[in-house]
Amino acid sequence: MSEFDVAGAAVQAALDAGARYADARVMHRRYESMSARNGDVEELTQDESLGLGVRALVGSSWGFQAVSELSARAARDAGHRAARTAAASGLVPGPAVDLIDSTPTTASWSSACEVDPLGVSLSTKGDLLVAATGTMTEHGADLTEGLYQIWDTAKWFVSSEGHRIDQRIRECGAGISATSIGDGETQRRSWPSYRGQYGTTGWELVDSLDLTAHAARIAEESRALLTAPLCPTGETDLILGGEQLALQIHESVGHAIELDRILGWEAAFAGTSWLDLTQLGSLRYGSELMNITIDPTIPGALGSFGYDDEGSPAVKRDAVRAGRWVGVLAGRDSAAVAGLDYGGSVRSDGWARLPMVRMTNVGLEPGPHTLEEIVAATDEGVLMDVNRSWSIDDKRLNFQFGCEIGWEIRNGRRGRMLRNPTYTGIGPLFWRSMDMLSAEIVSWGTPNCGKGQPGQIGHTGHPAAPARFRNVRVGVRA
Repeated sequence: MSEFDVAGAAVQAALDAGARYADARVMHRRYESMSARNGDVEELTQDESLGLGVRALVGSSWGFQAVSELSARAARDAGHRAARTAAASGLVPGPAVDLIDSTPTTASWSSACEVDPLGVSLSTKGDLLVAATGTMTEHGADLTEGLYQIWDTAKWFVSSEGHRIDQRIRECGAGISATSIGDGETQRRSWPSYRGQYGTTGWELVDSLDLTAHAARIAEESRALLTAPLCPTGETDLILGGEQLALQIHESVGHAIELDRILGWEAAFAGTSWLDLTQLGSLRYGSELMNITIDPTIPGALGSFGYDDEGSPAVKRDAVRAGRWVGVLAGRDSAAVAGLDYGGSVRSDGWARLPMVRMTNVGLEPGPHTLEEIVAATDEGVLMDVNRSWSIDDKRLNFQFGCEIGWEIRNGRRGRMLRNPTYTGIGPLFWRSMDMLSAEIVSWGTPNCGKGQPGQIGHTGHPAAPARFRNVRVGVRA
């Protein structure tokens, strides 16, 4: 049987067992990663998984079943079990659940890939990590690490409404870090971000990062941070580098606009949201410079795809326009409950997990400035870059973040390096204080977004650029 035949058998079995709607996904994923430490390869991981997941809707309740065997018998059994689970769940009264309309589609989509990352030899990949970590060690770092990761995923989706979609998505990325240890002090510097940079693309992305060219600099910066002055404490103008602003978007915007959280469906360890649907279209989220889109169509970004795991096509939408909250991340069922007419943001991290609302590429549109102009326009402030720690409450409202490195800004010039820079704020007040934004957008990839129970790891993208925020509390009070 073909993958489509297997998925189709599961869907038909669910319908035969009483489901009013059913869909099924066959997924085949290959994963590879390698890590190196202090000039030596430390670990190589190569995994492969293949299986079927089927959803069934009976009344207003979902059922889900997954199997690793792709036979007709196993597929039919999975469909029956999914429908029976949904029927049993419906014995507990709950709100009516419907699905917004979706046009049945037959399609095939693949992400762009110039160099197949799994086709690059292990020796070439290993030599890269060994060279980069070795260079960092030579330049004084005590612990040096390098990592790459590769995912190659094929999906076949069938629904009872007539969808028949196959996709192939190749993702990869890499990064390095240098840690220096002093007297009661440990400092780390990373390139190009604290977990590396990732995208829906081929090995050409890793080549473009030029890890070895940056190895000496980040090792030297990690040592210099050991004796750099502490970040001052107080309220000042804050300039965030694009990598840190990407995480700020992820935590204080991306999660907050997930519709299942807003509705209270995702209220376990993942938390809820401070947003209220009655304010959609009217709430002032940030300054007029704040234009945030939900865009899974960005070529090469980590949250890109052709169709989500409900068969909805990738479409660009506004989340915040000129500072006003106007859109959410939604699925077909949550959108129907909220009275919206769009979904398109439902994915799972594998065939054995129920699809849920996830971030795609949630990020800023370019501003009118450059980083140099932002610094030049700042009389007194702190520039911070590359995330070191993050903490945010379960409503995605109050936050505190730490960065790897900071610089003092005085009279429009970058001055002393600062150690242990931190800042804190309240989401909407923070975003309303943004008064300068760079045009130098980078789509930063986050390959480790956790959500759900059982937990799922999502891949998200966040276009971001350096920006300035006024009167932000920085540093830690003694």
